[in-house]
Amino acid sequence: MNAFARYAPFIQDYIYTSGWQTLRGVQNAAADAIFNTEDNVLLTASTASGKTEAAFFPILTLMDEDPPQSVGVLYIAPLKALINDQFGRLSDLCEEAGIRVTRWHGDVPQSQKKRLLKKPAGILQITPESLESLMITKHMEIPSLFHDLRFIVIDEIHFLLRGDRGLQTFSLIERMSRTAGCSPRRIGLSATIGSPEEAGQFLSAGSGRGCVIPKFEAPKEVWRISMEHFYNTGAQADAGAGHPVLQWQSGQEQPQWERQRRALKAGIGSLTQDQPPMEELDGPTDQAPKAADPGLGYIFEHTRGKKCLVFTNSREECESVCQFLRQYCEIRHEPERFLIHHGNLSASYRQSAEEEMKDDDSLQSVCATATLELGIDIGRLERAFQIDAPFTVSGFLQRMGRTGRRGDPSEMWFVMREEHAEARAMLPEILPWYLIQGIALVQLYIEERFVEEPRMDRLPFSLLYHQTMSTLASCGEMTPAELATRVLTLSPFHRISQEDFRMLLLHLLEIDHIARTETGGLIVGLTGERIVNSYKFFAVFQENVEYAVRAESEELGTICKPPPVGDKIAIAGRVWLVEEVDHKKHEVYCRRVKGHIPAYFGDCAGDIHTRILERMYKVMGEERSYPYLMKHAVARLGQARENFRNSGMLTKPLVHLGGNMWVLFPWLGSYAFLAMERFLKLKCGERLQLRGLSPTRPYYITFTMKVSEAEFYRIVLEEAAKEFDPLDLVYPGEVPVFEKYDEFVPEELVRKGFAHGVLDVEGMKKRVLSWKAVQDADDGRQGQEGIRELPGL
Repeated sequence: MNAFARYAPFIQDYIYTSGWQTLRGVQNAAADAIFNTEDNVLLTASTASGKTEAAFFPILTLMDEDPPQSVGVLYIAPLKALINDQFGRLSDLCEEAGIRVTRWHGDVPQSQKKRLLKKPAGILQITPESLESLMITKHMEIPSLFHDLRFIVIDEIHFLLRGDRGLQTFSLIERMSRTAGCSPRRIGLSATIGSPEEAGQFLSAGSGRGCVIPKFEAPKEVWRISMEHFYNTGAQADAGAGHPVLQWQSGQEQPQWERQRRALKAGIGSLTQDQPPMEELDGPTDQAPKAADPGLGYIFEHTRGKKCLVFTNSREECESVCQFLRQYCEIRHEPERFLIHHGNLSASYRQSAEEEMKDDDSLQSVCATATLELGIDIGRLERAFQIDAPFTVSGFLQRMGRTGRRGDPSEMWFVMREEHAEARAMLPEILPWYLIQGIALVQLYIEERFVEEPRMDRLPFSLLYHQTMSTLASCGEMTPAELATRVLTLSPFHRISQEDFRMLLLHLLEIDHIARTETGGLIVGLTGERIVNSYKFFAVFQENVEYAVRAESEELGTICKPPPVGDKIAIAGRVWLVEEVDHKKHEVYCRRVKGHIPAYFGDCAGDIHTRILERMYKVMGEERSYPYLMKHAVARLGQARENFRNSGMLTKPLVHLGGNMWVLFPWLGSYAFLAMERFLKLKCGERLQLRGLSPTRPYYITFTMKVSEAEFYRIVLEEAAKEFDPLDLVYPGEVPVFEKYDEFVPEELVRKGFAHGVLDVEGMKKRVLSWKAVQDADDGRQGQEGIRELPGL
């Protein structure tokens, strides 16, 4: 179809004034799906491909032609920063047509929210938590707000596909639609969808509509990647010459990469006809302080004069890195050029960093976590750094996609850091796991376009508690049957039985989270009211007890476990002396001092897919080179591969460390690995005479046993071949609290949810049974050569 001709005149004017020469493939395809079907639509396209405009151009056209009598579009995003960013873009787009855009989250003034409640119209931008709050505190307003809702746009939908927060979002969408009496179409947007068909099912569940996933010719992706390794102290893995960062294009084969590398090293060519070669990187210069941490000194040097993002995998590491980089500026007598951005900082700090980065003339860099991972446009970024490997391919692609948003290639520099192993360190401790994981992430996408798929087979009892309490809090008294009808019919709970729900309700009556009225109805109990009435109830992700940190009139952010008066804390990239702690109000008062100390914001576990671990095994076992590896990384990988070959890890998952000590390399992702360690201990432990089992998730498990290697394979194969209930892998008396509200769920259901919804027992059993070939090779039944590599990998 001619999408441009179908757009409303104000959209056409916007395209003209923006200087667009043509519509992109995703915009034409989205227009066809939205204009010509009544289905939901999942738009998957690379970062900065114009997905937001692709969705909103036809949506706003339809709103302009037939204005809705309430809020017409509900835009849901997982981060406030993303809403703030899109607010400006949508406001500019809607201004001429007089379509109002309203933000609704914790940092938005009440006056703006009241204005919308008084006259519902236009587009409402909201986070899942704020939608939960709206459903509870403004339940009577839902029909007037949304009775004529036409579309729900879910941005960065991949962020919501693998945990309770996504299930909460879609529960709320279904509850809101029923309450308001509307049937909006759902539009999902993402650059990183692993299984579009499964994601489309997830998007459409409970909507009564099908899902269209438009196909279109995507522009060629161009990346610039480098990956370097640093020991934090002492000599590096290699002191030889460096080589350039290389550029990759989608569809490009390895031999062409090798030709590029040889040509560049000889100084005789450019990366492509229209791209100049990137700078040669010959290692540290005298621009960083001499005593600098080598990896951070490397980042310090190569951010100078540029606008960059420095990604870390935790808030603690983000604080530490920012402190060090700011200290280097001070030592070198340079202006401070590093900002910081993470979820525990105050809104003023986060928004200041975002605004600074949107300035194309700025040469500041930001140390950040996943809060700047999603589709926030922060100007012409020249480079992204990633310290150590992200947990997911999706996270890697999102962080890579923050750069290259003005026509330049996306550019990512990995910096893998490691301590020198002690002289007596055992085999698994001397392998560079983050380096290997980083290579595996890149190769999985380049070779197979692999991205993590949705998790659709869980038993979300914690969320069941949450939505049960939320439904009662918003709707008031109802019979058990009415409550079951409202809650169990929500699509996220399709695997939960009426008997399980009955058990939950009886338990909640016992602990006074719900109460029974004289007429037999159910309401929120007195104890439950204290839970529901807290603002922390709106979120389903785990939160630590947080203390607000203030210095005079300045709000810095929040921390966990405040130290006593006189100690120091780290936040906002600086160090502060604690002067007062108010435990009743959960507030810390401090003043700024110099120095460097670690920060703590609570634990953060990673969800690593089995495919990543399997590709790590192949990285270790293959001989190929990766042209994006720099000098130290090349040398460090070579050392690791030599240890891998010499240890026998290529052909056996079990390696003898001496005496009765063994190490097992399952090459399994987080949840299958967790099942493996429990299987060994609970199903095989007695027969193996297993002692001292110590997992380093999800890489390896060390233990002592008093049986032979051959007996180990025989025993684990026999046990894995038996049928057993996943509940057998829960320790006697254990209540594995895994999600935020598990503590309020009956112990039996917590155990069931963990065993059947968290542990990947099938993935674990499949891996163990594949070791039959290893056993056969040891028994001589595979011929003299044995097996060349581990089966199933």
